[in-house]
Amino acid sequence: MLYQAPRGTTDIVPQDQPCWRYIKNAIANICMIYGYQRIDTPVFENAGLFVRSIGEETDIVEKEMYTFEDRGGEMLTLRPEGTASICRAYLEHGMHNLTQPVKLYYITQIFRYERPQAGRFRQHWQFGFEAIGDADPALDAEVIDMAWSLYSQIGLQDLVLKLNSIGCKNCRPQYLAVLKDYYAEKSDHLCTDCKRRAERNTLRLLDCKNESCIPLAKQAPKSFDHLCAECGEHFELLKKYLTILGLGFDVDHRLVRGLDYYTKTVFEIQPPGARGAQSTIGGGGRYDDLIEDIGGKRTPAVGFATGFERIILNLKHQNVPLPDFSTPTIFVAFLGQEAKDQAMEYVARMHREGMGALLASGNRSLKAQMRQSNAVGANHTIIIGEDELKDGVVMMRDMSGGEQQRLAFDEVLSLLRG
Repeated sequence: MLYQAPRGTTDIVPQDQPCWRYIKNAIANICMIYGYQRIDTPVFENAGLFVRSIGEETDIVEKEMYTFEDRGGEMLTLRPEGTASICRAYLEHGMHNLTQPVKLYYITQIFRYERPQAGRFRQHWQFGFEAIGDADPALDAEVIDMAWSLYSQIGLQDLVLKLNSIGCKNCRPQYLAVLKDYYAEKSDHLCTDCKRRAERNTLRLLDCKNESCIPLAKQAPKSFDHLCAECGEHFELLKKYLTILGLGFDVDHRLVRGLDYYTKTVFEIQPPGARGAQSTIGGGGRYDDLIEDIGGKRTPAVGFATGFERIILNLKHQNVPLPDFSTPTIFVAFLGQEAKDQAMEYVARMHREGMGALLASGNRSLKAQMRQSNAVGANHTIIIGEDELKDGVVMMRDMSGGEQQRLAFDEVLSLLRG
């Protein structure tokens, strides 16, 4: 039997690693600039954490979580999103005693049982950041600006910022009542999922991608027309701050996100012309009630998350050139056992100086070794034969032009150091 990676998962093979490294380097730079510190949480958590935070009637909890009972009888879930774990860690480690807001970021694997398609996997990598402990809409603007800056830094263009406010627990119930009334007479035109959502998770009706439901959602009552005074002021200030930061945005009343813990601000950043699973690169919003929902005091917070695979898909779509991460490679060829012994010593010295050096493998002919040097993309090949051993030198060949020169090994090191 030939085993393959499970459906919805993928291997990140060596030729793909430069793209991943490019993104990770950009993340590290952005987080340093904006003052976010890294946190890593367990790959699985108590299942109740996600049920309480994400929402018992969301698609994630009902259909997509990988939940299992361990040998001790505890129900555990592979992490289906990143924010709940960060909030749990914030409480567990007493971060409320630190200067607020606490700014954290993570790079982690996420697990959801979904239908695999381009840009969507059952196991995928996610980068996210959270700013916890401050209700100022200026912090919402900073989070959005940080997300936008990341995409700009890695070279993505023509992105669209979608923005909405879905209110808070004080004003949202009234809006949901209006929304239910609107859909009450239109149930015959709803897809199967939306008929279920109409009673259990009304807000998600606006987010349906089914062609029969989209026209209804476009005409539906708008959440930002039913905000309380506090939420209304917050939304107006956010739009003002985004304008100050030079970020254009489209207010979209259909934008609600897929997690129940969001309050007030929700946003998504979308590539041009994308639809379906690829319609969003990343998004986030404010979740002022989440920490209270999992046992803490009410603590305002806002965050963002983006999938690595989704970023890579869009980098390829836009033909973004990536920097060359390969280090100049020196290949060392030899003729005979005594030359091989000397070659091993020279390669070890180059490694200790931080130089990328490869020793020819096996005991092949010089012609075969030169083919190997070309195959690995070496910039220079050092050749050690009987004459070189006798004279205490090496032959150094420039692989791009073919020029050769006989040098002492210490001279070679000086040249390679630049």
